[in-house]
Amino acid sequence: MTQRSYRIHLQGQVQGVGFRPFVWRLAQEMGLVGWVNNAADGVHVEFNAAPQEAQVFFEKMQTGAPPLARIRCSEMVEAPPQFFEKFEIVESSASSEPDLPLTPDFALCEACADDLRQPGNRRHRYAFTTCTTCGPRYSIIKRLPYDRAETAMQPFTLCPDCQREYDDVTDRRYFSQTNSCPVCGVKMAFYPSQQVSSVGGDNETALQSTVEALRQGHIVAAKGIGGYLLLCDASNQIAVETLRQRKHRPTKPFALLYPSLEVLAKDAELSEAAKQELTSPVAPIVLLPLLEKPASGVIFDLVAPGLDKVGVMLPYSPLLRLLADDFGGVLVATSGNLSGSPIVFEDKMALENLTAVADFVLTNDRDIVTPQDDSVVTFSPFYQQKIILRRSRGLAPSLFVEGLDLPSGNMLAMGASLKSTFCRQHRRNIYVSQYLGDLESYDTQQSFRHTLDHLTAVLQTLPDTVLLDAHPDYFSTQLGEELAAKWGAKTLRIQHHEAHFAAVLAENGLLRSTEPVLGIIWDGTGLGSDGHIWGGEFFLRENGRLQRMAHLDNFDFLLGDKMPREPRISALSLCKGMAEAEAVLVSKFSANEWSLYNRLLRNGSSLQTSSMGRLFDGVASLLGLGDVQSFEGEAAMRLEQAATRFFKKNGLRSAENWLERLDHQGNMPFSPILIGLLNGPKKGDSIEKLAAQFHVSLVNGIRLVAQHCKAKKLAFSGGVWQNGLLVDLCIELLSGDFELFFHRQVSPNDECVSFGQLVAR
Repeated sequence: MTQRSYRIHLQGQVQGVGFRPFVWRLAQEMGLVGWVNNAADGVHVEFNAAPQEAQVFFEKMQTGAPPLARIRCSEMVEAPPQFFEKFEIVESSASSEPDLPLTPDFALCEACADDLRQPGNRRHRYAFTTCTTCGPRYSIIKRLPYDRAETAMQPFTLCPDCQREYDDVTDRRYFSQTNSCPVCGVKMAFYPSQQVSSVGGDNETALQSTVEALRQGHIVAAKGIGGYLLLCDASNQIAVETLRQRKHRPTKPFALLYPSLEVLAKDAELSEAAKQELTSPVAPIVLLPLLEKPASGVIFDLVAPGLDKVGVMLPYSPLLRLLADDFGGVLVATSGNLSGSPIVFEDKMALENLTAVADFVLTNDRDIVTPQDDSVVTFSPFYQQKIILRRSRGLAPSLFVEGLDLPSGNMLAMGASLKSTFCRQHRRNIYVSQYLGDLESYDTQQSFRHTLDHLTAVLQTLPDTVLLDAHPDYFSTQLGEELAAKWGAKTLRIQHHEAHFAAVLAENGLLRSTEPVLGIIWDGTGLGSDGHIWGGEFFLRENGRLQRMAHLDNFDFLLGDKMPREPRISALSLCKGMAEAEAVLVSKFSANEWSLYNRLLRNGSSLQTSSMGRLFDGVASLLGLGDVQSFEGEAAMRLEQAATRFFKKNGLRSAENWLERLDHQGNMPFSPILIGLLNGPKKGDSIEKLAAQFHVSLVNGIRLVAQHCKAKKLAFSGGVWQNGLLVDLCIELLSGDFELFFHRQVSPNDECVSFGQLVAR
């Protein structure tokens, strides 16, 4: 059959996943000649074949692609006739502007984990072993296309043995850009606190010194994939207490590093969904319910005070695998920073700043280009609905949304202020940055700038449009205006909750829906178009038109930033004019506070809020679950926990509803809920039962608004929808009559706002 020349172009997540070696092997299997390479716009293949062979080759390339690859689009065309002697991988080309996704970091694969354990293997106990299917990618890349010279691996010249693997098509490290070994690879150093000189010795000495320090109850700052982690023995009371004191983190839970699923099963409920997530290439932190009697020895009262859930992870890097195996027990593994600051990722900063927290510092000489915290996910307690709480290592930055057909563009969306991210569209690629924290601190603002500058440099182009939140005082808004002026780009403001709604619509293919979709957008804070603070919103989108249909009844927004930090203030404002609440509230304030705050209420605040987040806070305070919180969402978590306990004993349909009708304006009232709450103790109702009734009443409020709007499709976004119980109750009580849509790939909290700004424009 006549041979012809063909050209294939594949775009998507096709670099850094072993795609070129895969194509080479497929060509050898089929007896084809030609070449494959990486370019700035994906993977290119040119080859000779008969027409039928070419089609088979093209199809197999897509159906048999490496597991970590994600092909977004592919094309095969006939090319001018060429002569090839063999099939080879040729040098990458970077002659054009990048047009491809960025590959995330991948967790340690089983084959590399086996290498670590085998005494005869030349990578036995080498803490930086990788192959084409695992290891750092996004955290070390400087430019595209993805080749060693464009990464933090560039300084490490391959030794002869590693070079042979790199050149051997039968080896799984064939063309692995991160390949290294103890001879030519990354070197560690172990520093005692406050000392500028390391202990000395090789990598093995550094590992053993680290494990010994942990066994002795010390805190160690260890350099990970995306930044430094603070490690200590989770069963050592003094170590955990010391970490809390030094990190200024009184109650916020710590994540735990378990050596294995077997040890984890002694402490927590392990669903199949949770197991798959923990052992996936993302390997995030997963929030799991604790068993009634945990048996590993972890001091959970200190690790997660007052909570019956804990964030856990398995070793996702060779270094963590070695430390976990050698230590043998469970380790606290929390971000290497001071509370409220971004994760430390530079060695100099670690040795200067983390010594205030850690007794020892374990560094290495491979640079982290882009810092990232660990991703965090949870599952709803009854229906096991997956909820992303933090999208970072292993997930960021590229976002693939099926069915999302945005016009090609060059835009930057700056996101919100809390739980900040930015989103970049470059041509048809979408990049949502890793979680960058709350932009209220200078250090976090600098981290935001650093990450944005890095992605801008990688993409080698500037946006022509900058999308902003409507709040003029957000750092992200002000920085966006500054950058737009510098670049000569135009700006466009998107209301906060409309961005939330657009994000969940886009994830579920509903942006162009001709049917009405009701958005239930519940969070803590967002500036509304009327100048007030929104947060309990109902939007209707129909035929491309968006309308705010209803909201939680307004109440006074008191004392600025003090209100979200102190749930008792929300309770006071919500109960304005309710005499029966005074007996519950008065003990929560000093005499001076009681007098002053009530005077403010009587005068009336010029700023009103419909915040569902503050309603959760206020109800938690009224139930005695927390008047002041040391981290965002603490009171709401305790409220959810109390309600979940009730439903686990009695079933999801066991709680009474307090909300039977909307108010005269069609808005969702909170006064019937508060009356039910305050009357409950008189009837002998437990805190758990009242918390459950509160959740059910909210879900019935959704039903009432949906019926009023004649909407059958309901979409949910906002930080309140991190509450897995509320998600489950919606599924249980609403899915028979409505079609429900939740976030799939981004968090419902403010991390999704930047993506929403992009798709809402």
